[in-house]
Amino acid sequence: MKKITFPKIIIIVLLAFLLGFAGREVYQHLNLFKPEGGIAEDGKVLKEEGIQLAQKLSEAFSVVAERSAPAVVYIETERVVTGTPGFHPFDFFGDEFFRRFFSPPRFRERGAGSGFIISKDGYIVTNNHVVEKAQKITVKLLDGRVFQGKVVGTDPFSDVALIKVDANNLPTLPLGNSDMIRVGEWVIAIGNPFGLTHTVTVGVVSAKGRSGIGVTDIEDFIQTDAAINPGNSGGPLLNLKGEVIGMNTAIFSRSGGYMGIGFAIPINIVKTVVEQLKTKGKVERGWLGVVIQDLTPDLAKELGLKVTEGVLITEIIPDSPAAKAGLKEKDVIIKVNGKPVRNASELRSQILILKPGTEVELEIIRNGEKKIVKATIEAPKRGILTSKAELQELQDLLEEFGIIVSDLTPDIAKRFGIPSKIRGVVIVEVIPDTPADFAGLYPGMVIEEIFGKKIKNSLEFFEVLKNYKNRKSLLLGIRTERGKFYVTLSLE
Repeated sequence: MKKITFPKIIIIVLLAFLLGFAGREVYQHLNLFKPEGGIAEDGKVLKEEGIQLAQKLSEAFSVVAERSAPAVVYIETERVVTGTPGFHPFDFFGDEFFRRFFSPPRFRERGAGSGFIISKDGYIVTNNHVVEKAQKITVKLLDGRVFQGKVVGTDPFSDVALIKVDANNLPTLPLGNSDMIRVGEWVIAIGNPFGLTHTVTVGVVSAKGRSGIGVTDIEDFIQTDAAINPGNSGGPLLNLKGEVIGMNTAIFSRSGGYMGIGFAIPINIVKTVVEQLKTKGKVERGWLGVVIQDLTPDLAKELGLKVTEGVLITEIIPDSPAAKAGLKEKDVIIKVNGKPVRNASELRSQILILKPGTEVELEIIRNGEKKIVKATIEAPKRGILTSKAELQELQDLLEEFGIIVSDLTPDIAKRFGIPSKIRGVVIVEVIPDTPADFAGLYPGMVIEEIFGKKIKNSLEFFEVLKNYKNRKSLLLGIRTERGKFYVTLSLE
């Protein structure tokens, strides 16, 4: 039998003590709660610390809500709408004699939204779509006071509006810095969803710089999972300091209600817009003068580019800031003033928020090499389309004449058998029982001219149409497989 010396005994005892202590710690961490549901003595401190932390966070939410709610307003809008054309009890099949005695029905259209007070003398910020076309605006405060609101100015590009009420010493909200927000930080939304005034919801910043949503022309949204529903539009998105870091504007939803994805306009954009609305009543927009598209990986490969994100210039408008700066077709813009741009929507947003006269630094790739180009932003020229809302208005007008058009893409040209040398826009749909239908137009015809002006694409087509949008007729130059002819479409 081997003997164990005294030093070895000491070592064994120490090891046994350490193993026993470690086992006790593991047991305590794995068995914080007693079988009967009580708190184990050693786990009490750990749980109490967690409760205290949660209570402090809850207290922060409550304090922000209590301090901010008085400056959040409920906005009701009203306007009188005339019934849409069509058969109704007094239509008499369109007989003009009876129309003189029986007018179309009229009804009151009401809407609601949110807003927040930014100055003690009554300036309130909300969404443009909340007050757009409103004939009467009623503003209600948390303390029960009611005011009539007046529109100071609106900006459909950013969906920001500034209204004012006749009052003094009103509660206000401090405006923060949306450039400093971080993904994952807590945010609080206050608004009036479905008319439930001053509803508070909590979430986090889910993402920043969201674009391509299709909501507005300027898109640099803050995405949040704080519950936002119809009626929240125009309300504030706050940080835990109680500062406004965004204005709640839209939701992504398949049901019409909250699905965990909401979007807010960064407050830095709102501040820029409000400053001009307050001093000028309108916003001056920047214009670069390029036709652009997203740079896809496939395009990048075909063009021999190493980058896969950026904005491809497909056309330069003559005598534009882009032309004066020396930009060229197939240049790829990758940065604006040092900030990366991933797609056409981001570039459009960054240019639109710049005032005319601002010098901008563009980092581009040309023939595989990076270059810096400086351009001076200008105001859009007459006839230049700069708004999605403006384009939609012209598309709606065109549909009244009975046609829907598209650019001549290779796929569309192949489908209709249109030669590659043809330039213009192609008719892709003719609406039945409209002037276009009565004139014998059909899909596949190419519009080469509008009001005597030759056009190469849909952008040029709608820019010309914009200058004639108040006319009740269209003069079109049409190209078919049999040749070219002119046609007049009339709404009268």
